[in-house]
Amino acid sequence: MGKRPPSLDVEKGAVRGYVVGKPARLPPPPPPPPLPPPFISKPWFSWLVPLIFVANIVIFIYIMYVNNCPAHMGDPDRCILYHFLGRFSFQPFKENHAVGPSVFTLRKLGALDPIAIVHNGEAWRFFSCEWLHAGVAHLAANMISLLLIGIRLEEEFGFLRIGLLYILSGFGGSLMSSLSTKPIISVGASGALLGLLGAMLSELIINWTIYANKCAAITNLVIIIAINLALGFIPHIDNSAHIGGFLSGFLLGFILLIRPQYGYISRKYIPAGYNLKHKKPKHKCYQHIFRTTALVVLINLVNHYIVHFLVQCELLQSLEFRLK
Repeated sequence: MGKRPPSLDVEKGAVRGYVVGKPARLPPPPPPPPLPPPFISKPWFSWLVPLIFVANIVIFIYIMYVNNCPAHMGDPDRCILYHFLGRFSFQPFKENHAVGPSVFTLRKLGALDPIAIVHNGEAWRFFSCEWLHAGVAHLAANMISLLLIGIRLEEEFGFLRIGLLYILSGFGGSLMSSLSTKPIISVGASGALLGLLGAMLSELIINWTIYANKCAAITNLVIIIAINLALGFIPHIDNSAHIGGFLSGFLLGFILLIRPQYGYISRKYIPAGYNLKHKKPKHKCYQHIFRTTALVVLINLVNHYIVHFLVQCELLQSLEFRLK
C-alpha cells in the first residue's frame, strides 16, 4: 500500500524526474523585472488658458456695454461703427487709437490707477487691470500671444503652476508700473504675457541638460523677448509693466518650472523587490541653487518695490495735505 516507485526507462537508463548517477538540474531563476522607463511627464489637458482667453473676450464686451459711446457723445455718429454696433460702438479714433472704450470707463472698471490705490486703498486694481484692454487691437495682440505661449506651457506644466505664474507676473508688472514717476492709467495682460516669456527663458536655463538644440532654442527665445520689450517703447505703451512682468516671470520660472533630470525614475514606478543601485536624484545640484537664489531675489525685489511704493504713497499724501 506504499507509494509506487518511479518507473525505470531501460533504454535511456533514467528514472522519470531523475538522472542516474547525477543530481537533477533545477530550472534557472527568473530574470529580474525590467527597469521602468525614465520619468516622462504626461501632457496636461489645456483648459485654463482657453478659459482666460474667453474671459478676456467677455470682459471686453462688458466694458463696451458699460462704455455706451452713443449715450455719452453729443453726436452718436462720431462713435466708430455706431450704425452696426449701436451701444457697443467704439470711442472716436482721436480719443482712443486702440479702438475701444474711454479712459473714464477703464478707470471705473478697475484700471491700474496709482492715485486711486493711494487715496482709496483700492489695492485690487493691481490684479483687475490684467483683465481689461484698451481696445480691439490691444486685445487681439495679447490674446494671440496668450494662445501661442500659454497653451504649450500649460500642457507641459499644468494649470496650477501656469495660473500662478500668469497672475503673479501680472501683479509684478502692475507693481512696477505703479512706481512710475508720472502716474498713468494702465490696463492689459502684457505684463502677465511677458512673465510667461520670462518663465520660458528661465525654464530653458534651469532644465538645460534635457534639451537637445540648446543654443538654437535660447537664441530664438531671446530674440522674441527682445522684440516684445522693444515694442514697449512705442508711445502710449506702459513698458514698465512689461519689464516688471518679465522679471517676475523670469524669477518665478526658476521656482515653478523645474523638471526632473534625464534618467530619473520615480519611486512609484520601481517594481517591488527591485534593487536599483545607482538611482539618480530627481534634480541636479545646480537646479536647487537656481531655485533657492531666485526665491531669495524675488522676495527681496518684491519687498523693495512694496516699500518704495508705500514711501511714494506717503509723499503723495503729505504733498496733498500741504496743498490743502
